[in-house]
Amino acid sequence: MRNRLLLASLVPILLLAAVYVLHIRQSNSAVLDERWSAHDADSSLRVDHGEWQEILDNYLIDDTVSGVTLFDYEGLLDDGDGSLNGYIDAMTAIDPLTLNRAEQKAYWINLYNALTVQLIVRAYPVASITKLGEKATSFGPWDDQAAIINGIGVSLNDIEHRIIRPLFNDYRIHFAVNCASIGCPNLALNVFDAAELDSQLDAAAAEFMQHERAARFDGDTLYLSSLFKWYAIDFGDTLTAVLSTLSRHLPAAQAQKLTAATGLPKYEYDWSLNGYCHEEGDCGE
Repeated sequence: MRNRLLLASLVPILLLAAVYVLHIRQSNSAVLDERWSAHDADSSLRVDHGEWQEILDNYLIDDTVSGVTLFDYEGLLDDGDGSLNGYIDAMTAIDPLTLNRAEQKAYWINLYNALTVQLIVRAYPVASITKLGEKATSFGPWDDQAAIINGIGVSLNDIEHRIIRPLFNDYRIHFAVNCASIGCPNLALNVFDAAELDSQLDAAAAEFMQHERAARFDGDTLYLSSLFKWYAIDFGDTLTAVLSTLSRHLPAAQAQKLTAATGLPKYEYDWSLNGYCHEEGDCGE
């Protein structure tokens, strides 16, 4: 009888574990495109991201009330997007294979974010990045060609899932690349710089994790950003491991509460555009 009671008490735990393992296996995969695998470990080349920094300085607004950085797509469009296009042209003219790994990492992150802004500006006004995409059935533009580098057409998905994720194997990347949405980790106020990248990625992780759109409790129910569902495999092999990884970027009391959570979390995400509105109701469509 005691053994049957023990088994019965274990069933819910085993079911939760099985569901989570299935969910882990369904996470977006990261497979390296070998055409981008090379680097020059001895390279002293430094990529100048100053033009991107000027754009961020002029058009990225730190909304201290919401805790979300908002981009003034309308302002950039009105002023002319030549500076943005010029920066992207300069980046795509670089052969990233001639860079060392740290420079490559900063290069790909900054380029991804600039290309995302360019896609929104070209389609503005738009209520959500999910409304874009070349195919009628597209959910967003992530599979569309966004740039040509070394004669190779690349999409945002190529950059994230076939270059950045498999090449650098760093879950903090997810706190750095921005999808032009409120639910996404903030578009950083400063460009990512190879010399400061580790501290910048840690800061981006802490900023997101300490905001309620990353993790919050409603009673005993834990709500997590869908980011940790889509890319769960990058954060850990089990739910316990994922929560442990996330807790590294929280103050002690919050970290303890997160790792003590029981049951499967619920996931949520806000795909609304992270656009700055010049007037109420004047943002997007």
